[in-house]
Amino acid sequence: MSAARIRVLVVDDSAFVRKVVREMLSSAPHIEVVAVARDGEEALELVARHQPDVVTCDLLMPRLDGLGFVRRQMALRPLPILILTAVPQDATHAIDALEAGAVDLVLKPTALATDDLRAISQQLIEQVSAAAGAPVAKLLSARALAPGAASAIPFSSAPPHGPRVDALVIGVSTGGPQALRHLLPAFAADFPVPIAIVLHMPVGYTALFAEKLNEICPLEVREAKEGDVMRPGLVLLAAAGRHLVLRRAPDGSVKAQLTVFPVEKLHRPSVDVLFRSAAEVYGQRVLAVVMTGMGDDGKEGCGWVKAQGGVVLTESEKSCIIYGMPRSVDEAGLSDASAPLDTMARTIYERL
Repeated sequence: MSAARIRVLVVDDSAFVRKVVREMLSSAPHIEVVAVARDGEEALELVARHQPDVVTCDLLMPRLDGLGFVRRQMALRPLPILILTAVPQDATHAIDALEAGAVDLVLKPTALATDDLRAISQQLIEQVSAAAGAPVAKLLSARALAPGAASAIPFSSAPPHGPRVDALVIGVSTGGPQALRHLLPAFAADFPVPIAIVLHMPVGYTALFAEKLNEICPLEVREAKEGDVMRPGLVLLAAAGRHLVLRRAPDGSVKAQLTVFPVEKLHRPSVDVLFRSAAEVYGQRVLAVVMTGMGDDGKEGCGWVKAQGGVVLTESEKSCIIYGMPRSVDEAGLSDASAPLDTMARTIYERL
């Protein structure tokens, strides 16, 4: 990364989007847009010429699309690439781009109201700033981690104390899709407790990502729906745009509720909201895990988990694409243990 400013290449076939993204990023004094490209082919040439620190890239473009650009650029010279996406119809290509090595998905600016554009601008600046600090070696290792049921750890191989917790809740953001593709396939079909996950992702993409995870996991993975019952063998991924809240039903079961409240939360869904509800429902029998991502969503929720006697684990800086969310929990003294991604599954088993 440049010592003075973060050098960014903007790639989009829309002249409007190129202009708006350039203006948004240039408003930050620590960011410099060094060039713009109209498609993936031109972007490959400009990356070689300008050596940017970060690339923001559209998905649907002529000649070479965003997915093709990510694949070819990561093979030539890996660098942080943010995918700009606007409509759920892009979901398949967007998820494929993440699997190919892109860092994150960013909401694309369109002809929206001024307030919406301002919010998108701030988010874009923050994500570019965070991506610029993502070590390329970690991008490569996260992409190279091969998911598969063959690596699943049977619960029967864990110490024979029986499950000491009743639920596992996970919070993750930037770098999360890659991390979850490695972690969840390590849980065998006999995993003894239900799992609920908050992943920061644009609206319209979580259902497809859950389907992708379901294809490679021994457990059933699906986007959470109102009234879903938490049960062993099931992984619920919070739907983008709604908080996932766990509530005890009159029959004793724990069910998922989807809500927009609290509205003041920066993220929806929020890790804090899920973790707090899990602590209220399960008390000391909840295990919370905070993994790679920028910001501090999850810190407050971990405070609730610890207050109820639950256990908190964090992903170590060694493997995080962005060591933001775990850092906030670690520095607050709320983590019981930290582990890199390649041993996180075993660490979770040890705490069950």
